[in-house]
Amino acid sequence: MKSDLDALMHSRDLDAIVVFGNAEHNPPMYYLTGGGHVSHATIIKRRGEQAVYFHNDMERDEAAKSGLKLIPYSTYDYEALLKKADGDLLLAGALRSQMMFAEVGVTRGRAGVYGNYDLSAVFGQLNHLQKLLPEIEFVGEPREDSIFMRAMETKDEDEVARIRKMGRVTVSVVDRVREYLTSCDVRNDEVLLKEDGTPLSVGDVHSRIRLWVSEHGAELPSGFIFAIGRDAGVPHSAGNPADLMKLGQTIVFDIYPAEAGGGYYYDFTRTWSLGYATPQAQELYEQVRDIYDKLMDNFDLNTPFKHYHKMTCEYFESKGHQTPLNTKAPVEGYVHSLGHGVGLNIHERPFSSLTSGDDQRLVPGAVITSEPGLYYPERGMGFRIEDTLWINPAGTLEKLADYPYDFVLPMKKWKK
Repeated sequence: MKSDLDALMHSRDLDAIVVFGNAEHNPPMYYLTGGGHVSHATIIKRRGEQAVYFHNDMERDEAAKSGLKLIPYSTYDYEALLKKADGDLLLAGALRSQMMFAEVGVTRGRAGVYGNYDLSAVFGQLNHLQKLLPEIEFVGEPREDSIFMRAMETKDEDEVARIRKMGRVTVSVVDRVREYLTSCDVRNDEVLLKEDGTPLSVGDVHSRIRLWVSEHGAELPSGFIFAIGRDAGVPHSAGNPADLMKLGQTIVFDIYPAEAGGGYYYDFTRTWSLGYATPQAQELYEQVRDIYDKLMDNFDLNTPFKHYHKMTCEYFESKGHQTPLNTKAPVEGYVHSLGHGVGLNIHERPFSSLTSGDDQRLVPGAVITSEPGLYYPERGMGFRIEDTLWINPAGTLEKLADYPYDFVLPMKKWKK
């Protein structure tokens, strides 16, 4: 949790952290500020002290919502700094940062660097800043194991309430898509038709999903997946907009909206087949559903997450599918890991791959996904079931939004 940041800084021997970028769609900055329309900002935080928020004058009211100590960039005479830097924009920025570090009292030690920002600009400015502040060692961390990812690994109840709210938005949109699809007329060749009698495409459905998410005031900053047929068999294929919606084909609908402005995500997947399913598709779906249910019955407090990924691999291999357990980089069968944490990042700790550390466990406060799947693109089918789960303070697993697991969706105006 955020309250763990100072302890995490101590464990990494960091005397300070600096975060660059906008307050929105920038998880480390959002985590410290709560978001808001603040652009090109900087936060410097000494270990054990409150963070200091450097911002442009025009955004002072937005920055003030953070409750942090504020210092406007205009405190420093940028024109004089640019002149001193002989017009070098990166050096002028570094000279200003030198003054900002001095303002916060950071003149030596180790400083972790974070934020989603233009990498070239940050790299260039830090090169200059390192020369101006030789007694500070600027430190980069692996994204998957940074102090922010560590802190975000567990959530407080307010964070979980926001994720739960996004869950309600998610299933509302999913239900609206389901209702729309099953209400369509069907042509003789089993193609769905729009209200005007023309064929319904995947692109048409994509447009409606974007509209209906936005009507809830949410966003899709990382996209979404609504794919049919072969595309459903490649886990991260978003869906070919030109594909026509047809009966009897598997549809993978993986939707992960977030609060507007880069806030908390929810992650959810269902697999559908409209009207009917082939016997082979029905069999594979039932295998995915079977291991999904087994996992829900077996998730246990404080167990390494990867234990359940291995369990999923073993189950699917017992059914004759390839998995990462004994096949390097499979492209058919079970091809990904079981799940991941969800929060301000759509993918965050704890991770479940076979290479994940034993310290990535199902501890109270963790919010994770469970998403077993099977993929056979050359057979024109794919399957995934996913829900977002919270290990609550009592150590009990909670699903944050309920939704039915129907595979075959009956069409209201068509019968086989």
